[in-house]
Amino acid sequence: MTLSLKERRNKTATVLVATGEINSETSGSLLQALLPLVREGKALKIDLTAVTYVSSAGLRTLLVVYREAQHAGVAVTLYGVSEEVRFVMSATGFLDFFETGEARAAAATTTVKAAR
Repeated sequence: MTLSLKERRNKTATVLVATGEINSETSGSLLQALLPLVREGKALKIDLTAVTYVSSAGLRTLLVVYREAQHAGVAVTLYGVSEEVRFVMSATGFLDFFETGEARAAAATTTVKAAR
């Protein structure tokens, strides 16, 4: 399975919406997408609502992002973490590194205002 990534931005945060599986084949592209966003210095919200699986490679990628965010002073929040993904992240202790929230809240903070 592949991983699709879509990015939305506003003045205070960036939301990265992931769809698919985060595994050894896809974790590199996730890392390449996330690290530049962390380095921008704005809050980062990762929407995992449509992520069906996270392997150890995916967890490692999220850990690298977490460490980079801590170094840069950037808040990273995970949204829409499924029960399956939550279980894996919780069992391995990775869930403790991240703030979590609802995907709807992530979408609400990135609503684009119409130009007047």
